[in-house]
Amino acid sequence: MKKNTAIGSQKQARLDRLKREIIDYVKQYPGCSAADIVSHLSNNRKMRNHGLTARKIGFFIPRYLKQVNWTLDSGTGKRIYALS
Repeated sequence: MKKNTAIGSQKQARLDRLKREIIDYVKQYPGCSAADIVSHLSNNRKMRNHGLTARKIGFFIPRYLKQVNWTLDSGTGKRIYALS
């Protein structure tokens, strides 16, 4: 049986919105962490049903958002995100 690899329109819309929201937040607050992004999206943007965690955001950004770069904070060991 052939596997369906097409992405549904609702899933694509959620992916596009998440990309847009992360880019907007990082543009507004350069030097933010994944926990800051999750807090903003969950509480301020009401994206609670997306199941966002700092770990998921940390994997999502390098995979889908090549324009967002990160540096490692030597004091805390967290990734700090900024636009390139």
